[in-house]
Amino acid sequence: MNTAARRYPEIWQRRSLRETISAWLWTAALAAAAVWSITMLDIEWAFFSDAHLQAIDLAERMWPPRWSYLPVIIGPLIETIHIATIGTAIAYVFSVPLAFLAARNTTLNSFTWAIGRSLLVISRSVNTVIWGLLFVAIFGPGPVAGIASVAARSVGFLAKLVAESIEEADRGPVEAIESTGAGTGQVYLLGILPQVMPVLVGTTVYRWDINVRESSVLGFVGAGGIGLQLYASINQFAWQQVLVVLAAILLIVLLSEALSAYIRARIT
Repeated sequence: MNTAARRYPEIWQRRSLRETISAWLWTAALAAAAVWSITMLDIEWAFFSDAHLQAIDLAERMWPPRWSYLPVIIGPLIETIHIATIGTAIAYVFSVPLAFLAARNTTLNSFTWAIGRSLLVISRSVNTVIWGLLFVAIFGPGPVAGIASVAARSVGFLAKLVAESIEEADRGPVEAIESTGAGTGQVYLLGILPQVMPVLVGTTVYRWDINVRESSVLGFVGAGGIGLQLYASINQFAWQQVLVVLAAILLIVLLSEALSAYIRARIT
């Protein structure tokens, strides 16, 4: 009876004493790291004393919105959507071969796998705005630089998820196609690609939704889109125009998110 009581105590505890102490130690360590990071940032806390007043003052300057500025930003808004769409389409095309190169079960050897993974890391580790700065230096200001920066950032995102899906693909269809004497390209095209296509399409639509948002700020670096009007309005302290631009961006983002959710729901 005593043995059973020790094994099954009347008071249930989610964690043992050791696990509880470990959790508290990890929490204390994270809190200490956060405090140390804040002290290293050298934040000027005096600015926080009237931050709420500055926010109220800015809101008063923005209201009422200057709706007469709306016709000026229709063209840049459409250009922003085009940048996101074309850049995502280019990334869609290039992500498929890159995914096969970066997947362990379809790459040629460890060297090609390392190349594929390195390309994924390079694409994903550089922010879209940084890609925009680079491509503006190459192509000059305009939507071409924006399209290239969106594609360069998106291809790694898409290829990584597709490569993981390729590695988890069912071997049954692949072996059946290989038994017919099909070549490597046919095996990939008929045995693996159909299995990963739902992931590829769903992820592409999701990435397009993200790219619509990111394309809205590419104009800050001269890569086209609505960001140029936003940047110019901020520099001119035309806060009523800024509110119109922000409202238009919000509307486009909400529409793109609704469309993305609808398409992904239809796919699944």
